[in-house]
Amino acid sequence: MKVKLVLLLMVAVANINVICGQYTYKAVIKDNITKEPLMGASAILKGTSNGSSADINGKIEIKNIPGGKHTIVFGYVGYEKLEVKITFSNAEIVPEQLILLNTSGEELEEVVLASTRSSRTIENIPTRVEFIAGEELDEKGNMKPGDIRMMLNESTGIQTQQTSATSYNSSIRIQGLDGKYTQMLRDGLPLYTGFSGGLSLLQIVPLDLKQVEVIKGASSTLYGGGAIAGLVNLISKTPKDERELSFMLNATSALGLDASGFYSQKFEKLGTTIFASYNVGNPYDPANIGLTAIPKFNRYTINPKLFYYLNDKTTINLGFNKTAEDRTGGDINYIKGRGDAMHTYYEKNSTNRLSTQLAVDYKLDKDSKYSFKNSYSFYDRTIEIPDYQFSGVQHATFTEINYANTSEKIEWIAGLNLWTDTFEQQQIDTQNVVDYNYTTIGTFVQNTWNPTQKFSLETGLRGDYQNEFGFFLLPRVSALFKVNHKLAIRLGGGMGYKTPTVFTEDAERIQFRNVLPIDVSNTKAEKSIGGNFDINYKTPLSEQLFFSSNTLFFYTRIQNPLLLHADTNDNFEFHQPTGFIDTKGLETNLKFTFGDFKLFVGYTFAEVKQHYNVTSDFPLVAKHRLNNVLMYEIEDKIKIGLEAYYFSPQKLSDGKTGKAYWINGLMIERLWEKFSVFLNFENFLNTRQTRFDTIYTGSITNPTFRDIYAPVDGFVINGGFKIKL
Repeated sequence: MKVKLVLLLMVAVANINVICGQYTYKAVIKDNITKEPLMGASAILKGTSNGSSADINGKIEIKNIPGGKHTIVFGYVGYEKLEVKITFSNAEIVPEQLILLNTSGEELEEVVLASTRSSRTIENIPTRVEFIAGEELDEKGNMKPGDIRMMLNESTGIQTQQTSATSYNSSIRIQGLDGKYTQMLRDGLPLYTGFSGGLSLLQIVPLDLKQVEVIKGASSTLYGGGAIAGLVNLISKTPKDERELSFMLNATSALGLDASGFYSQKFEKLGTTIFASYNVGNPYDPANIGLTAIPKFNRYTINPKLFYYLNDKTTINLGFNKTAEDRTGGDINYIKGRGDAMHTYYEKNSTNRLSTQLAVDYKLDKDSKYSFKNSYSFYDRTIEIPDYQFSGVQHATFTEINYANTSEKIEWIAGLNLWTDTFEQQQIDTQNVVDYNYTTIGTFVQNTWNPTQKFSLETGLRGDYQNEFGFFLLPRVSALFKVNHKLAIRLGGGMGYKTPTVFTEDAERIQFRNVLPIDVSNTKAEKSIGGNFDINYKTPLSEQLFFSSNTLFFYTRIQNPLLLHADTNDNFEFHQPTGFIDTKGLETNLKFTFGDFKLFVGYTFAEVKQHYNVTSDFPLVAKHRLNNVLMYEIEDKIKIGLEAYYFSPQKLSDGKTGKAYWINGLMIERLWEKFSVFLNFENFLNTRQTRFDTIYTGSITNPTFRDIYAPVDGFVINGGFKIKL
């Protein structure tokens, strides 16, 4: 009788559970790509507070679910939310499910990089590549719509070096090395090298850029000579089916104006992009020392491109770029027409830049294609100061044909290149003419191998023959180890070289005056070897707080460095002392995401040394740098950014040491569907070198300029609007 009673009670309890409809749901949550379990991922019964978090194996269990149809929402910081509909009833038992989550678009994990020549995404490429794209590119464009100088300067490991106190001329330094060791590309084509690289940072307007890619360390295997410190590749927007028409207008408290427009659209067989800009500045002297911190300038740019989609296999695009600028800095009284016997100093730059780009892609099948690229660059520049003028014309061409074959596990890319680079100085005095005529023929092969989902290897080999400096063999290797879904490690290294020219930062500072031509017969090409070790880590710290970090350790050594020195006749000549230059250090980038807030913290340690008879610090390198950016953003409504950048003391060329300083900025943008208004308070603490140091010695009539290691323009407000139609 007791046994029957117990059985009846058990049946009653079971019937109560059925009537109440209480069920349990079990699942395992993993990354869709790596299949790694996502510890801490959440699963919540939609419309309730009933949910659970995944354990170390990615397993979750939700109890006390009433019968019927329900939606379970899966989430993980940095991943797209996923909703799964499930019906719970007596007639059907729900087995343990496998849930795969995709990384969110905000993390830009599916960005395909052009600079590596591979079709792999940024998450799966062994070569370490940094990129600026999307919202970050827009935000940097708000701060400096007229050029890309600030955009690059605010990245860890990169410093833009001002080479002229009055004309604002600047070059880019990666990991503390001279600007001549950085290769500037536009869509993989070298358009800003040698003489034409002098004003490039100030003449590139960012509105038509899709993204900016930076590879640090020796990259000559990818694109030939010049990329010893690294390369910067500016990737242009391409037409899409949906029309893009945008305009930007910006004005500054320093009396500057920027206006630019961009149009693109793809039709059945044709597509086009058209970019045009006009930039103007007035002489600006915030320190009241009588010299321009921002020069008077007037520049226009036009860049149309035509895309022809011949068929499913063949695409052709042809582009044309024209930039013309007149830039005058110096004594502000002279520039404003109030010059006299005392106020006579000026520095004029007149530039005329013309380039063409042609690209043809032909697909043999879904796995392989041929590509042809060609560019022609014409650059005419005149530099004039009182009693002296330097002018010349540079013609450069680049031609490449390559073949690529891609599969899931392995990818091959091989090609041939031809570079020509000619400079003709326009000067009556033929004794010091610095003309050159260089031709380089190169061939390269690159392989990317993915034996497993956790390991990939990229190897490359290039051989270049240069008509004046001989043959160069350049190997490189990079490896990617995905330890788990949180931790990834990259290791790489390679060799590089730089063909000597007189167009360096040191020669630019003195307007190439009395600079002797390079004695090719007694000069070697500069060569480098280097490597880097990169650690990436990301993890949720709570349901709302997400953390990611990237740390790079680097080392580069340059043999046969070419240095500029004054001789006994007041001329300047290049020579190669016995010894080398090396740079070593680390870069750390931390990112915290909490709701609508993002905090970026970057630190750069760069120790650059000259090893000759004695070892000394390389000038104009901030050994320690801090980059701090706090962003608040409500999507499609408002953006607010607060910035703080620290630069440690720098050794100067005259043997003295500059002072440490901070630069702060505040940017606000209000967005509507097709219209936005922005306001930027740049350097609002008014940090200027003229507030704590001098920028020249001697008289204002004949100034001798010191190194510029801190801003000279001080606090500047700019603001404007953008329209997208």
